[in-house]
Amino acid sequence: MVKIATIVGARPQFIKAAPVSRAFRSTDCIQEIMIHTGQHFDENMSDVFFTELEIPQPDYSLGIHSGSHGMQTGRMLEAIERVLYKEQPDAVLVYGDTNSTLAGALAAVKLHIPVIHVEAGLRSFNRLMPEEINRVMTDHITEFLFAPTEAAVINLRKEGIAEHKIYHVGDVMYDAALYYGQKADNSSRILEMIRVDPKKYVLATIHRPGNTDDPARLQTIFEGLCQVGQELPVVLPLHPRTYGALQRMNLLEKVRDQIKIVEPVGYLDMVMLEKWASLIATDSGGVQKEAFFYEVPCATLRSETEWVELVELGWNHLVRMDDRQTVCLDILAVLDHSGKAGKPYGDGEAARRIADAVERAFEAGGGFD
Repeated sequence: MVKIATIVGARPQFIKAAPVSRAFRSTDCIQEIMIHTGQHFDENMSDVFFTELEIPQPDYSLGIHSGSHGMQTGRMLEAIERVLYKEQPDAVLVYGDTNSTLAGALAAVKLHIPVIHVEAGLRSFNRLMPEEINRVMTDHITEFLFAPTEAAVINLRKEGIAEHKIYHVGDVMYDAALYYGQKADNSSRILEMIRVDPKKYVLATIHRPGNTDDPARLQTIFEGLCQVGQELPVVLPLHPRTYGALQRMNLLEKVRDQIKIVEPVGYLDMVMLEKWASLIATDSGGVQKEAFFYEVPCATLRSETEWVELVELGWNHLVRMDDRQTVCLDILAVLDHSGKAGKPYGDGEAARRIADAVERAFEAGGGFD
């Protein structure tokens, strides 16, 4: 039996873990230990995801959800290390690009435990983003790099990572979208609850530190969204980090007057909001992809994106941050803008390929190369 310790901590990681954990459970030879760092800790950003996505409850909940990047990463590294000493897994699996990702990878490699990185090879080429540092460092200490796209594979090759470590498997978030899309239609009542009509609203999400921690940039974004709100209702599930930033800037009440703010929502409600939006304005990498999965045009509130294929296909458009008028016009320009057809994220079988690769690596006790 192969023991895999999986590290999760944030909403996108719960979504990615759902199909992979299901694929692991379908085998006879993989035992998964789930470690939740606590990076997203309130009910609507954590607990509800485990329930809706049918992920087994974490074996360990570390409760680390505050502090600076260095403090949070350091505390996670220490706590994860204790669990790894106790469990002695054969490998540690991490997802994406958060502090939980880097802490899990560092804890593992220092104990000479092989690291598996799902969603390897993504690059924004913006080293000011904490996520970019996390993903680059993780990739360079990883033994198994599961890349979601051909562009990610090319990035890894350019950085000199050994070819035998790179696997182009597709995107596990596409697996999740296919599996849970119908379930959302059948169970979510979020549109009725917040009183919006299908295809008659803009869905917005903002949480990246590059936006929330820059007061001038955040003000420009929200003034632009408020202008959009004069043309079409804007629905904003408000991230705790963004809530705090708006409060500090005394902008929260002004924004509430012009934008429909809702509490953070569960995965199925978010899927429903995405599927039935006229367009999506976001700084989230995961939401950019989900917009594409549901054929909804997307305006990305950043100067760059890791998901370059979505820009190339015409589904994703980068928003200029010059002033509120530019933000508003760039967002509204995306309305009714369909991109080209394409399948850059595979066929919905990424999780099965990951499970198969892990199983093969440990056949007959061989372990990783």
